Amino acid sequence: MFLWNYTDSMSKSSGWMAASLKTAHAHEKGPWLAGRLREWVRAYCKDRGDLPMNIYGTWNSSILEDEDFALELLLHLQSIGKYVRAMDIVEYLDRAEVKLRLKLTKTISLATAQRWMKHIGYRWSKTPTGQFVDGHERVDVVEYRQAIFLPVWAELLSRTRIYETNGNECLTQPPGARRVVIWNHDESTYYANDRRKIRWVHESETAVPYAKGEGASLMVADMVSPDYGWLRSPDGTETARVLFKAGKAREGYFTCEDILKQASSAMDILEKHYPDEDHVMVFDNATTHLKRADDALSARHMPKFSPKNGDKWDGTDWGEGRQPKNWGVEVNVVDENGKVVHGPNGVVLRKKVPMGDARFADGSPQSLYYPEGHERVGVFKGMGVILEERGYEGALKIRAECPKFQCEKGAARCCCRRMLYNEPDFIGVKSLLEIACEARGFRAIFFPKFHCELNFIEQCWGYSKRTYREFPATSKEADLERNVLQALDSVPLLTIRRFSTRSLRFMDAYRKGLDGKQAAWASKKYRGHRVLPETLMRDLADAGLI
Repeated sequence: MFLWNYTDSMSKSSGWMAASLKTAHAHEKGPWLAGRLREWVRAYCKDRGDLPMNIYGTWNSSILEDEDFALELLLHLQSIGKYVRAMDIVEYLDRAEVKLRLKLTKTISLATAQRWMKHIGYRWSKTPTGQFVDGHERVDVVEYRQAIFLPVWAELLSRTRIYETNGNECLTQPPGARRVVIWNHDESTYYANDRRKIRWVHESETAVPYAKGEGASLMVADMVSPDYGWLRSPDGTETARVLFKAGKAREGYFTCEDILKQASSAMDILEKHYPDEDHVMVFDNATTHLKRADDALSARHMPKFSPKNGDKWDGTDWGEGRQPKNWGVEVNVVDENGKVVHGPNGVVLRKKVPMGDARFADGSPQSLYYPEGHERVGVFKGMGVILEERGYEGALKIRAECPKFQCEKGAARCCCRRMLYNEPDFIGVKSLLEIACEARGFRAIFFPKFHCELNFIEQCWGYSKRTYREFPATSKEADLERNVLQALDSVPLLTIRRFSTRSLRFMDAYRKGLDGKQAAWASKKYRGHRVLPETLMRDLADAGLI
């Protein structure tokens, strides 16, 4: 602009000094800028590469530019723990020795500390979450996972279809073997007010009233496999899916009877439409799924001796209240429709029934009650007599139970209760679900406790809920049900197969001896792999996980 004013023949102020003053005045400046303009132009005329530089902001520097100090500050915050604050930086720099070393006269402000937090890698956000660890590495859980579940799964995998990440089958069927299809079962609940909470919000938007609480709920129980997706008939008219409105004032709660009914419906569909394959149903290790028959064998509450005065009353006399006579198991009273009966006070009525027969080592039945012809006919024998009938001499002289039933590790004959616990027929009591499935030629197994990463249906729930949250909000239960069904049907079969592959990676990691934390790391690093590589242990060592 200065040169333009100087060379403008139409301008009245075309002199060198006048042009510089006119340019400075146009920028609301005075003679000082005019002088600088003349100096810069002379330098530019001598050297066309000599351009003036704007030094605004260059006279300030941050001590965070010192990598050693930035690392020192990061280590200090990490030593505090998870819940660090920007104020921790302010307080650290306010220490006398730190100010002396850094030549500071005072500490920094809180706003500056907040900017520093971002500079060294911190962000104000929710704590990242992974898989559950509560009980994940508990001794009994790991023992079940390694000694029972994984061997059974390995046996099944030899006859199942295995898929690549593109969804194509990568293994062929072994000659002469029937295909095995594994169906994963689970339940999940959807809520009417469950919507996305994070999105792009325009600055013009203001706060609006919103519904309090989660709203109406709908529980879904279903089964899925990587072979066919959700369990249904080929034409989709029959399905094993159950929609349940849980709640005391609604349809009650999902019980073992509901699970058995759903399993029966699933088996009907599989027998009718998929008869050429063997089917295995896998359930969570929940009490609802593991429930045994009311009269199933259990030594937990058995008395050591037969009830007193058992020869003076009938074995069918169970006594009342706090004056029991014969020993048995308490069960709910049900009517002819199988519904529990409540008393006038609303409490479920209970009654006692005899416990079922045990089995000797040769498979013959052993009644826990004295037989016909005995003076105590129908009366419970007691743990001592039951053990002596099994060949344990002197069992009547062994104590009933160790204090708080905390027996020494490896102890076999420390107490009567532990001895019965170790008997094969007491160990091998099957759940009602297993009995129902085996009666129809199916097989039921259970995931280890606290291992949701092995049940890939959990990811199917997550995929469908992400879709569900995109639907318009509504408080109508009919809309809730329609949206849930539409969201579930939106999960692609290819995605289901990828979820299944991820669960197989975890199983392979546990099979190789990894714990939960190591398995989660390996599954993420080798994403897309079904089997972990041979370099796994070296990679874990490089990552500092072993």
